[in-house]
Amino acid sequence: MTDAQIIVQNLAKTYRVPRRQGGMKAALKSLTHKEYTNIPAVTDISFSINPGEVVGFIGPNGAGKTTTLKMLAGLLHPTSGSALVDGFTPWQREPEFLRRISMVLGNKSQMMWDIPPLDTFRVLGEIYHVPQTELQQTIDELSDLLTMNDILTKPVRNLSLGERMKCELVASLLHKPSVLFLDEPTLGLDVSMQRRLRQFIAAYNQRTGATIILTSHYMADVAELCPRVILIHQGSLLYDGSLQALSTELAPFKLIHLTVDQENGLDGLDELWAGETAVTNPAEVTVINQQNGSITLRVPRKATSAITAKLLNTLPIVDLSVENPPLDAVIDQIYQEGLS
Repeated sequence: MTDAQIIVQNLAKTYRVPRRQGGMKAALKSLTHKEYTNIPAVTDISFSINPGEVVGFIGPNGAGKTTTLKMLAGLLHPTSGSALVDGFTPWQREPEFLRRISMVLGNKSQMMWDIPPLDTFRVLGEIYHVPQTELQQTIDELSDLLTMNDILTKPVRNLSLGERMKCELVASLLHKPSVLFLDEPTLGLDVSMQRRLRQFIAAYNQRTGATIILTSHYMADVAELCPRVILIHQGSLLYDGSLQALSTELAPFKLIHLTVDQENGLDGLDELWAGETAVTNPAEVTVINQQNGSITLRVPRKATSAITAKLLNTLPIVDLSVENPPLDAVIDQIYQEGLS
């Protein structure tokens, strides 16, 4: 724990929200007698993150992800609990702390709309007291990595969403933060641009050793960047551990994709689970998809090897592959059923 760069202990945030019934009478009453309700956004979560880690912080809408990141970035005060980020209490907003962190919000921009990105970068350089030579070197380096030199002098309003997000990343890294909070950095981007930004984030982490916490609803972001994930649901922490373990240990099934020789038919499929040689209860094997000669089966993880062997011995198989279920399906199952 003492070596961790981010330490969170029993952190909680509850919002006090005004409420009233509909209608004119209730509206007039609310002018003198306001009623409030307490809405817990984050409830007693604890975790630690070591220097250089890239951690996925995931959960459904309203789970408390952004609220947690805003507390760690010092934008919100917690209701209770404590946190240390690089040795600082975030909500004290000390200047040295602010120079060590950065936050990118996929749905908000820090770029000035009517001027070129280069001018915004220079303003940010002055704010963070980055020497001019070092600032220009950083801009050149990041622009080359993101292949964005041709957009630096165009007004931000004329840039595409993907180009603006590139600018957001550069703006957040000009002062070389040691801790980076990324909240939906690929939101709304096409598949190609998402991949490029993921490659850039991975390269930046490897080159600088920056600690990164990433939230995203795109599971490809998490799968490619985050060896470790923290799952949060309804403000509470559900899981903190290896992404690989999340998929292999918590999902009780695997998917078998097979292609058969249609000339010989699929008659053997219905007979697979019959008789004394049946390897499992047929009710436990689900045909997810069957189209022409392609079939996808969901099978119990513990029986995967036996079922695969029986398939190969029974059907005229042209191709077969076994894989873990998609990450989003595993996570959805955890949200619906909880952890066993």
